[in-house]
Amino acid sequence: MARQKKKVPDLNAGSMADISFLLLVFFLVTTTMDTDTGITRRLPPPIENPEMDVKVKERNIMNVMINKYDKLLVNGKPGDVATLKDLTKEFITPRPSDETAPEVEVKNIELVGDVMLSKGVVSLQNDRGTSYVMYISVQNELARAFNEMKDEMSLKYFNQNYADLKDEDKINAINKIVPVRISEAEPKEY
Repeated sequence: MARQKKKVPDLNAGSMADISFLLLVFFLVTTTMDTDTGITRRLPPPIENPEMDVKVKERNIMNVMINKYDKLLVNGKPGDVATLKDLTKEFITPRPSDETAPEVEVKNIELVGDVMLSKGVVSLQNDRGTSYVMYISVQNELARAFNEMKDEMSLKYFNQNYADLKDEDKINAINKIVPVRISEAEPKEY
């Protein structure tokens, strides 16, 4: 007498796909993704006449160089990241009576009036072997210098920190008083 094998009932897998889809949608909706942040720099507009050389007086340039050993040179002298912010602030602060400081110009800025502006430009150049940590540290110090100057000017003219300004015209006025003039040269092998 042959035994009959018991039939195993089939499972309805149709609802499993629905549940899996709902779980996937739930996790996609509730999960936050980390967004990459970078250094905020606005690239200069394209040069209309690339053959034309722009001449900048030597006194208007603060040269900051980083070599492959992460050593800093500021205007040809050994420098330190800890003092770079203060050196940059001193450089971009208008000093009309100082012949070694960058040239100054007087501009009329809306909401503020006539303001003395520095023509100083910070030129940053690094070696291809420079570490990212050092490069970012230098970038941070340069940005801190310009941000502190913007705060000082904002407090002077509007009695508010730059970050607290809500009026777009006031923000534009401070940006004209303290333009972020950082020129990055192509990395070289030192």
